[in-house]
Amino acid sequence: METIKNRAAGILIIRLVLGFIFLMQGFGKVFSIGVKNVYNEFFKATFQDILPDFITYATAYYTSYIELIGGILLVLGFKINWGLYLLGSVLVIVSFGHGLEKPIWDLQHVIFRLIPLAALLLLPKTWDLFSLDNLISRRK
Repeated sequence: METIKNRAAGILIIRLVLGFIFLMQGFGKVFSIGVKNVYNEFFKATFQDILPDFITYATAYYTSYIELIGGILLVLGFKINWGLYLLGSVLVIVSFGHGLEKPIWDLQHVIFRLIPLAALLLLPKTWDLFSLDNLISRRK
């Protein structure tokens, strides 16, 4: 019984920490800084000579809102897989973007998010007892 509780607690902690990392990053970009400012100060300045403007503009909005929405999904434990897939797409985009920006770049932007994300995708969903997904599936 203790092993089951430890598994459930472990998954909950991983999911909450990862969820809050993305949620707060997205919240800051959307509500504090503003996505338009994120675009102007980072995306446009960094990629204006590399990528078409419409791609960097769309990417700034996509990544900012997906971080916010995906983070909320993970924190709530609702539609966890969809949240992980969306957040995984952000990590792929960030990896590509940083690679374009600088051939040898600091991996801290991706690695410490990728490891818990991959763990949540690979660990059995039945271990995540403290989620809305689990509550909903038990009621069916």
